[in-house]
Amino acid sequence: VAFKDIDVAILVGAFPRKEGMERADLLKRNVSIFKSAGEALSAHAKKTVKVLVVGNPANTNCLICQRSASGIPAENFTCLTRLDQNRAQVQIAKRCDVNAQNVSNVIIWGNHSSTQFPDVRFTQVQ
Repeated sequence: VAFKDIDVAILVGAFPRKEGMERADLLKRNVSIFKSAGEALSAHAKKTVKVLVVGNPANTNCLICQRSASGIPAENFTCLTRLDQNRAQVQIAKRCDVNAQNVSNVIIWGNHSSTQFPDVRFTQVQ
């Protein structure tokens, strides 16, 4: 049985965006994947399981999975949005004319789309 008594789940599979697909099309395809994963986690994993979602759009997929995993605390779910964070970090570095390695504490908010924005309040540039 998938997810039986696991402590950690790393969900890397998501439907790949194909040429001509709109974001809405991609989300529709991923809903079933991450809803099923959440339901399976709820049914079989330990209630203390820690879940990491990697498949993009990771933050949306993570939310779908979390909302489908009744009985598992929301704080046990997280996702990787490092690619988006790196993009923001590089843009800040270019604007400040420094190497991206000299930019830290970049935070991004929003969905992996046009609603996403960098929060530079805590960003440090050296």
